[in-house]
Amino acid sequence: MSHEIRATSVLPAHREDIELRTSDGLRLVGELALPATAPVRATLLTLHPLPTHGGYMDSHVLRKAAWRLPALADIAVVRFNTRGTSSPRGTSDGTFDEGAGERHDVAALLEFAQERGLPRQWVVGWSFGTELTLKYGADPRIEGAILLSPPLHRATDEDLDRWAAFGKPLVILVPELDDYLQPPEAARRFARVPQAELIAVDGAKHLWVGEKAVRRVLDEIVAHVAPEFPTPLPTQWDAPVQ
Repeated sequence: MSHEIRATSVLPAHREDIELRTSDGLRLVGELALPATAPVRATLLTLHPLPTHGGYMDSHVLRKAAWRLPALADIAVVRFNTRGTSSPRGTSDGTFDEGAGERHDVAALLEFAQERGLPRQWVVGWSFGTELTLKYGADPRIEGAILLSPPLHRATDEDLDRWAAFGKPLVILVPELDDYLQPPEAARRFARVPQAELIAVDGAKHLWVGEKAVRRVLDEIVAHVAPEFPTPLPTQWDAPVQ
């Protein structure tokens, strides 16, 4: 029996509660979602939106990536709460540090992925998570990064220049109706990163509201991190769903 994949659909995966340990002594809570039976094609290391404005590991695009992509595209998804952030999974140690102390959180994420041997790692940041990606994510262990709705508030031209020198892919999804940075200005700001690929998404908003917007984001992610896998992704699942 075929089931439509809806906003609340949870497809089969091996899901494991995890803890990241930072170099400054904090415990960060999270989850690793792996394909239930197939080998991992690629890995998403996710960084959530601003915790002081409701961002956490369960922010809906990241949650739906973890619920769908292990089954639909054999992609592993790591989600976690940055310092001081709470979700149903729990509360990470520490307090929000405006993106400064969070450098240790990003480093702990990269260390975890290396320790677990997760293949083809891509950092996926959303809003505040894009700032952390640009400031701290240019690490030789990753394949590249995907930015969702980058506000470019905390990230500077110096950070963009670091990514330009880094040379690895930087994919930027910019909503047409974003509250902070819309496609024309994003094109101007990211022009200093030669390898940047900017994708303007018509009709979308900063929070990627609606199933159409979510599916576009997930399709673009899969097309870049596992291009051997066909997109658009299926909208039906021929097995039970939660």
